[in-house]
Amino acid sequence: MQQISVRVLGGPTASFQYGGLHFLTDPTFDGPGEYQNPGRPLLTKTAPSAAQPDELGPIDVVLLSHDEHADNLDRSGRGLLAEVPLTLTTTGGAQRLGGTAKGLATWEQVTLDRPGGGSVTVTGVPAIHGPGKREEVEPFSGQVTGFVLTGEGLPTVYVSGDNASLEAVAEIADRCAPVDTAVLFAGAPRIPVLFGGQPLVLDSAQAAEAARILDARRVVSVHHDSWSHFTEGREEIVAAFEAAGLADRLV
Repeated sequence: MQQISVRVLGGPTASFQYGGLHFLTDPTFDGPGEYQNPGRPLLTKTAPSAAQPDELGPIDVVLLSHDEHADNLDRSGRGLLAEVPLTLTTTGGAQRLGGTAKGLATWEQVTLDRPGGGSVTVTGVPAIHGPGKREEVEPFSGQVTGFVLTGEGLPTVYVSGDNASLEAVAEIADRCAPVDTAVLFAGAPRIPVLFGGQPLVLDSAQAAEAARILDARRVVSVHHDSWSHFTEGREEIVAAFEAAGLADRLV
């Protein structure tokens, strides 16, 4: 079974072809600077994207883990959504975005036609954007979703979104493991005023544990650079996977 190729563009944004369809995760293409969504903390972007939308070719589907934070959907990303046939996101996000956005509740599925025949199934999977239970976290950091992609003759792909919960990962593993490719959002982002500065997304050691739980054959790490509130980067992720004996799985 052929593995997919994932192009990491910076922050949470990655591009990949799957089943003949072009997918893009959490689009963020604005330049470095300070960004703030209404009612949300000020965030500082420190590096530009590795590519701009016009360099990527047509996008068929955006997998948007959530729309409420500028480091997951920025102004350029919002502009791109108007040109994309389908954006899959949270149920609340779909209501806010309108247009071609479709919300996926947890374990809800959507079937997409493949260009050469057959189909791809995208399943909304649990994600919690901070430490604690969903009902404790969502009032402060909002609703988030992850995604699992499957199809006949295709590898299973997991896109975590901004998830900090290994319990959620275990739920996903119970239904979907082993995973061929896990696109894990990491970086241990911290905001001092939220949850006592605890990580809002997986830290490096948790990302390695998530890979073990999922029995992931390959891990692509995103969401660990380009923003000042990300407190762990590539070096820490590599060290954590080496310590866990999983270095050979990390791309």
